[in-house]
Amino acid sequence: MLTSKQRAKLRGLANGIPALYQIGKDGITENMVKQFADALEANELIKVHVLENNLMDIREAAEEAAEKVGADTVQIIGNKFVLYKPSKENPRIVL
Repeated sequence: MLTSKQRAKLRGLANGIPALYQIGKDGITENMVKQFADALEANELIKVHVLENNLMDIREAAEEAAEKVGADTVQIIGNKFVLYKPSKENPRIVL
């Protein structure tokens, strides 16, 4: 669980990164979960774009993705959300 100060720092860091992943009408697939997990291990912070043709609400999608990869939801804004999970191998972000 993140504190409000940690969350604020992560939001600032996430501001400059592009949304590299998209959740479409198929929802969150197992392949997508693997990609999220690999990206979080490498970068610790990812931004995901939820397309309008998705059947899930943005909050539902963020909660489900965070639960499946074991990450924390940092921010939900518009149709994008940010996930954070500290890396086990080489942590980059110090909170």
